[in-house]
Amino acid sequence: MSASSSNPILSEHLTQVAATSSQRGVPSWAARSYGRMLAHYYRLLVPETASVLEIGCGAGDLLAQLPNRDVEGLDLSASLVEQARAAVPHGRFHVQAGECLTLDRKFDVIILSDTLNLVGDVQEVFSRLHSVSHPRTRLILNFQNQLWRPLLGIASFLGLHRAPAVNNWLSRRDVINLCQLADWEVICHRTTILCPLPLLGLERLINRYLSPLLQIFGLAIFIVARPRPARAGHTESVSVVIPARNEAGNIEAAVQRTPRMGARTELIFVEGNSTDHTWREIQRVQAAYPQLEIRILQQPGRGKGDAVRAGFAVATGEILMILDADLTMPPEELPKFYAAVTQGHAEFANGCRLVYPMEKKAMQFLNMCANKTFGLLFTWMLGQPLKDTLCGTKVLRRTDYETIVANRAYFGDFDPFGDFDLLFGASRLNLRIADIPIRYRERTYGTTNIQRWKHGWLLLCMLVFAARKIRFV
Repeated sequence: MSASSSNPILSEHLTQVAATSSQRGVPSWAARSYGRMLAHYYRLLVPETASVLEIGCGAGDLLAQLPNRDVEGLDLSASLVEQARAAVPHGRFHVQAGECLTLDRKFDVIILSDTLNLVGDVQEVFSRLHSVSHPRTRLILNFQNQLWRPLLGIASFLGLHRAPAVNNWLSRRDVINLCQLADWEVICHRTTILCPLPLLGLERLINRYLSPLLQIFGLAIFIVARPRPARAGHTESVSVVIPARNEAGNIEAAVQRTPRMGARTELIFVEGNSTDHTWREIQRVQAAYPQLEIRILQQPGRGKGDAVRAGFAVATGEILMILDADLTMPPEELPKFYAAVTQGHAEFANGCRLVYPMEKKAMQFLNMCANKTFGLLFTWMLGQPLKDTLCGTKVLRRTDYETIVANRAYFGDFDPFGDFDLLFGASRLNLRIADIPIRYRERTYGTTNIQRWKHGWLLLCMLVFAARKIRFV
């Protein structure tokens, strides 16, 4: 028995929505402009290769503006579904309500664009979406900011906006709560579009540069969520990539102190143009521990980012980890990262040094101030809490890393450190990022390879560059 047939109130609501939907005329120029703006943001959020389902697809206007070829849509209005079939000939469309969803397949992305305000039972729709979702599915939805209700009322009076006959009063907090009640975990949310009307090109400048700074006033609230993961851990293989430059005194300790994790653990040392005997020490340690899976190579270029990419390129583990060879992040903490990823708490585990007390000389005061500042800026930019962006330890699945590599052209080859290439790529893919607090230690051998002012300026430049690709879009 469907949800609507067992609930006469819901059935009456769906009938009313279907009737009013069928009476929609041709969208006004203002509605078409707003629709193009929404499609712009969805193109940034939806991978081109993803299979897409849109709930409440209407005449297919949004799906027609996405590059994806594997698309399906459903709507209550039979006449609108026929229009969608004509507008998107490569898509498949169904006359159906989200509360009665019966499709027999899984999708990579599910879209609800300006649909929640018409839904009779939002929690029921969210619950039914699990039947067409797999563990990696992303639910992407947008709805209108209630602060705009008076302006939308005026626009409706002037004929610029067609107000629906029935309209829910949903705030951001309401929608997040309904996601949680239906076992969807919110990854990030943001507000966009300060100017939904064309103003001789000025709307693009307003929406790109002012909207991120005045989010409380934006018209469209976007939320990205994933199915709440099962907490049972899985046994997966691990590759720990250890970039090493002038770290001869730490190599053997890294081998001895790194725990064995999952089905198997391989250590990959990537030597990077050292001026001491690091490469010889790596070779010696590999020979001294034949019972362990230790792989060694010398990076082809320069910088930690190049070393990480070289190590990941030869890694065979299902989980990829970065461990700095200075061992200021204790290797003994790595199982925390493994558990976070395999148990579903995170899809990208990021080390955080700024929670527990650290040893006296582990981090200078100015460095700590810079780290805290970058954390605040990145939290705003990525839309997910991130306390420490500069900790070298980062963990993710190899399949996600390969997708980041495939989409790397969006940002380009800009990061000599490797940390931000991964963080920005994870954000672009809407991966769930989680901080893993660790106890930061003093270096026991050698000196740091970080140059505070030079690298600080470079990090600031990368932040501005990434903001143009993530926030100011």
